[in-house]
Amino acid sequence: MFIAMNRFRVKKGSEQEFENVWLNRDSQLKHEKGFVEFHLLRGPEQDDIRLYVSHTVWASEDDFIAWTKGDAFREAHKNAATRSPLYSGGPHFEGFNVLQTVTV
Repeated sequence: MFIAMNRFRVKKGSEQEFENVWLNRDSQLKHEKGFVEFHLLRGPEQDDIRLYVSHTVWASEDDFIAWTKGDAFREAHKNAATRSPLYSGGPHFEGFNVLQTVTV
């Protein structure tokens, strides 16, 4: 499995707008080959920002890369530039290959 994460440093006062964008979007991820699950995480407040993370689990890194090269990815991110006033800096991507999973 592969985990793709983006960290967002959202300016204080913009948290609700940021959350609304994510919670009300028309996600098509469930139709993508290899997609497993998505989480939007709200993290701690810092001086002038709140940390958020989008956390997506894929069956493989190849499935994730294929999604990033397709039309669905472009459609999902077409308005990203218009939301830059919400952020302190751009998103920070991190990708991880899963070495171990422990479940209940």
